[in-house]
Amino acid sequence: MTTQIKICGLSTPETITAAVDAGATHVGLVHFDKSPRHVSLRKAMELRKLVPSSVKAVVLLVNADVKTTGEVIETVKPDVIQFHGKETPEWIELVRTKTGVETWRALGVKDRDTLFKSRRFEGAVDRLLFDAPAKALPGGNGETFRWDLLSDFEHRIPWGLAGGLEPGNVAEAIRATGTELVDASSGLESSPGVKDVDKIAAFCEAALEA
Repeated sequence: MTTQIKICGLSTPETITAAVDAGATHVGLVHFDKSPRHVSLRKAMELRKLVPSSVKAVVLLVNADVKTTGEVIETVKPDVIQFHGKETPEWIELVRTKTGVETWRALGVKDRDTLFKSRRFEGAVDRLLFDAPAKALPGGNGETFRWDLLSDFEHRIPWGLAGGLEPGNVAEAIRATGTELVDASSGLESSPGVKDVDKIAAFCEAALEA
């Protein structure tokens, strides 16, 4: 089965096009004002219109309130909402039930215990995204975590791998973990928040070849 590819933190029409042309299955828009990849609702709406139906548009939120979450879903009309803060299974399940939008939850993996605790999201999310532990930002810090922690873990929820992925290590990451989906952001940038179209192409090529 071909690994799915999400390119996150896109903020221009050129990078949306680059990701789609390179074979990404998901493109991510960050709506979190503390992130260098933040896009406004208006800009997210404009970028979302450029995403073909064959590719899923993901909006990343961090501890967003009810009003903001509702505005994003109504205005941007994403295929997926990725929750990247401290959102509870109950809240995420409520959003999914009320809106019908696919929901993901990112989790920073500190140790094996994180994986077992992730099972509390069973029935509440459509996918878990295992990432490096949060620092100043909840994600997009360009750091990997110990992929061996995922070895032999019995996944009960569809999942993906994030955290420090870039063209040079994505094939190894796929082979080491057997992940269903890879998610890259800062590893594809020339500077914080500025995506490099050549790195996007190289990442997708390496992931698809793996």
